Amino acid sequence: MKKIVKQAVGIDIAQKELVICLGRMYDDWTPELFASKTFANTPKGHESLMVWVGKQMDETVAIRYVMEATGVYHEGLAYFLDDKKQEISIILPNKISNYVRTLEVKTVTDKTAAEAIARFGLERKLDRWEKPKETYRTMKQLTRERNQIVEERSMVKNHLHAEESEAFPNKSTIKRINARIRFLNKQEAAIKAEVETIAKQDTELNGNIELISSIPGVGRLTAAIILAETNGFELIRNKRQLASYAGFDVKERQSGTSIKKKPKISKKGNRNLRKAMHLPALSAVKNDERFRATYARIVAKDGIKMKAVVAIQRKLLELAYTLYKTQTCYKKDYLKTEEQSEIKEATNDMPLLLPG
Repeated sequence: MKKIVKQAVGIDIAQKELVICLGRMYDDWTPELFASKTFANTPKGHESLMVWVGKQMDETVAIRYVMEATGVYHEGLAYFLDDKKQEISIILPNKISNYVRTLEVKTVTDKTAAEAIARFGLERKLDRWEKPKETYRTMKQLTRERNQIVEERSMVKNHLHAEESEAFPNKSTIKRINARIRFLNKQEAAIKAEVETIAKQDTELNGNIELISSIPGVGRLTAAIILAETNGFELIRNKRQLASYAGFDVKERQSGTSIKKKPKISKKGNRNLRKAMHLPALSAVKNDERFRATYARIVAKDGIKMKAVVAIQRKLLELAYTLYKTQTCYKKDYLKTEEQSEIKEATNDMPLLLPG
């Protein structure tokens, strides 16, 4: 009789529901998917899910709950299962999507996605997820709130410009718009002060922010965003994985000689992290000779400035990861030893950033 050696619960997560698929691996290394069900993505639904899984699975074999990092919708379930001392693995979405391509799946539904996640959990050796530090969670909330305020302020300023450009501007309207801008400025300043207070209260966090902000163009706020959005690089194992998590990975479409489109970044990643790297990249090109030289080489080769900017964004993000892992500050000659490989990567691998 075959013996069960591994059990996995594949969970496809949406805002309101959880689609579950149960899988097990036998001692002859054959996987089996044997049950599926849908639950509400609510505290009551989480309780029901765990009771159902307990009735279906072999209690003598460890159960691993596997899910994608889907924005914020997975967090409630992850924290619930962690409180119940369950084994959890949270996977970057690109890993699952790449895995699905290797399967004979013709139609992608919530159920087939859950099945793929369950099979992935059975076939791979996965790291156990650990609850992120509370400071990272709080900083992520604050920096995302700030981002919304900055976007709103930009819209209000555009409104102000349009109003002032009219033939007969309404003075009371302009007064109210300026008041809104001042209010948003105060809110942004308060959030930045709160982030800084949190950072300085945590010695380890503050030290990591200092390391990352030693990179040209990267300030303390950007460093805080990088750490908050990655939970201190919790799920990241290498630079390529980090680039994919941020949506800087290359997306290509080519088939024989009939279909060959220009490659571009996938943008299937953390948009907040990607957006945070834009202004630092422009600053690094302006103030650091090596980043400026890399930028110039890419523009000279392809004539596309945005492609060069994206290359610098990715380079800065990967450099932040390297400094965090090695616990070293940036030095001006840091890029010298890797200059040739970096130039090759930037010119050959980095895609064209197309609109959309």
